[in-house]
This record gives sequence, C-alpha cells and structure tokens, in this order.
Amino acid sequence: MTRGPAATGPGGGGNPPAGPGWVLGVDSGGSGLRVALAAAGDLTRPETTVSREPVRTGAAGIDAGHLLAQILPMARELLARVGDRGPGVPRLSAVAVGAAGMATLGDGLRAELPDALAAELGVRRLALAADGVTAYAGALGQRPGAVVAAGTGMIALGTDLGTWRRADGWGHLLGDCGGGAWIGRAGLDAAMRAYDGRRGGSAALLALAEERFGPVAGLPARIYPRTDRPAVLASFAPDVARAALDDSVAAGILRAAAGHVAEAAAAVCPAGDGSEVALTGGLFKMGEPLLAPLRAELAEQLPYAEAVSATGDPLHGALVIAAALALDGLLLPRDGRLLHVPGEEAGH
Repeated sequence: MTRGPAATGPGGGGNPPAGPGWVLGVDSGGSGLRVALAAAGDLTRPETTVSREPVRTGAAGIDAGHLLAQILPMARELLARVGDRGPGVPRLSAVAVGAAGMATLGDGLRAELPDALAAELGVRRLALAADGVTAYAGALGQRPGAVVAAGTGMIALGTDLGTWRRADGWGHLLGDCGGGAWIGRAGLDAAMRAYDGRRGGSAALLALAEERFGPVAGLPARIYPRTDRPAVLASFAPDVARAALDDSVAAGILRAAAGHVAEAAAAVCPAGDGSEVALTGGLFKMGEPLLAPLRAELAEQLPYAEAVSATGDPLHGALVIAAALALDGLLLPRDGRLLHVPGEEAGH
C-alpha cells in the first residue's frame, strides 16, 4: 500500500504575525546550492532560490567561507521577498544545512557556521546534516523507517529515532549496488559479452551501447580516462530499462538491481510493525521495469514495513528539520556527524 504526502501544517502565507517565525533550509550538492524559506508552521509554500555553483571542497573539507558567501545573499533575498508581503520584519528562527560530504568533510562547517549565521542572520538554532539525513527527512519526516536514495549511486539510511543505520553508498568501485552506475556497468558488461560471443551477452544491449557510445571495441579508451566515470556508466541505465521490456538479460539486470536496493533497505530498516520505507532519487524514474521487481523484493525482504511515497526531496527535508528545531520538536537522532545541532549532546 502506498501513502501520499502528509500535510505539513496549517495553511497560511504572508508574514506570520506571531509564533516561531520563518525557517531556512539549505541543500548543497554536486550540482549547486538550493535554499528555501518557509513559515515554521507551514512548509507547503516555500520561497526558493538556486545557485548553479557547487560549494568548493578541498583538503580541509567543505569550504565554509564559500558556502557562506552563497547562503547569506540568498537568505537575505528570500527574507526580502517575504518582507514585502506584510508589515513587520521577518524573523528567522532556525536554519538547517544539508550537504553532500557533511559526515566526513564537514568539520569546517561545524566549526564556523554557528557563529557566522548568528552574527549575519541573527539565528542561533542551527542543524548541520548529511544529505542522506535531509533526504530521509524529506521523504519520511520524523517517522521511523528507511529511505533509499538512488541516482548514479545508492545509499540507504534508516532510524528507529534512537540511532541511525547506513548501508552502502560506498561509490561505484566498492558498492552503490543497484544504483544507476551499477546498472549501466552491468548492461555494458552484457553488451561486451555479446560482442565477444560469451555467455550472458545481449544483442539488444550491444546495439544500444553502440547507439549511445559508438563502436564498443573502442569503449574502454572512451570510458576509463574519464573523471566522471560513474555518471557515464549511469547514462546507460535508461537504455537497460528500455531493453528490459523485450530482453531477458536486461530484465535480469534490473531484477538483480532491485534485489540489491531491497537488501540495503532491509539492512537499515528498524524491525517491527510501524516502520516505513520510501524511495527517492532519479533512479526510480526509470519506471516499471525497475519498480515492479523492486516492489516484489521489498515485500519479500521487508514484509513488516509499509512502502510509502516520499513526501518531498532533500530541500524539503532541510525545512522539516529547521521547523522541528524552531518548534522544539526535533525527534531525529543526533550523532555529531550525520545530524549535528550545536549546543546539544550527541544522542539527544
């Protein structure tokens, strides 16, 4: 059974005359930065703005100065927009920043952002989250369960609201099993097998590989030197889904991918009735060739969990976390790296 999005708060709009004020959510990833502003009691109509410039990462981790140089003018722009709706100065109550690499590369952000945001925006309630956590909050809010985020890669994150559990997300060489790069690589393997005349080959995938990449005899030279190899491999995943409608090898690849995705979800989902599982990310836009076997795998591996629709994306998740902070209702577990709230003890 699939459940639709839940309501996030009372209707509203305009400048809230009282209450917890406004909250800011930030989603920083490889394609740039997105920032949203919403009333803490109503996340249904946020104001948003986007920067296409990814935040720099260096030897010291995520560049806090570069992040601030983008966030601050974007936040002021959004506050100015809502300030035009009515009398009074918009009050920013809480900020949640979700960033790719936060867990391992976020020491600079944890050290610099609390004081900087307090000084520049007057906000003292702050959460710093890994992008997997904002994906979780966007999909399930603050309910126990598991979220699989899959695009080029694949990671699963789950919680019983006491601790976090993670599975995979280890990159295309060591893991990301069932993700876009994994599917694309398996499809190209089947194409090369057909080219060689080995067992397990697919003439249909060979034709599609040559349609996309050119003669496969030259494929290694075109792929191996690329610094964006995972994305190149993942670009073939939609072709595998296309072939799966009529080709048993391609269909088998997607069944195997579905098994891997379900295994990751099962590894992190808390046991017992009441748990939920949601899927988020571009991989699942491939449609029924992947989703049909995935539903079957989830039913077999997680019979106690309910499959639900993701309520929103990681930017919405950042707003969910910020609003929960503003309303003194943050239930998601803190652990210092995946979800850090300055001034609180880990495990709160």
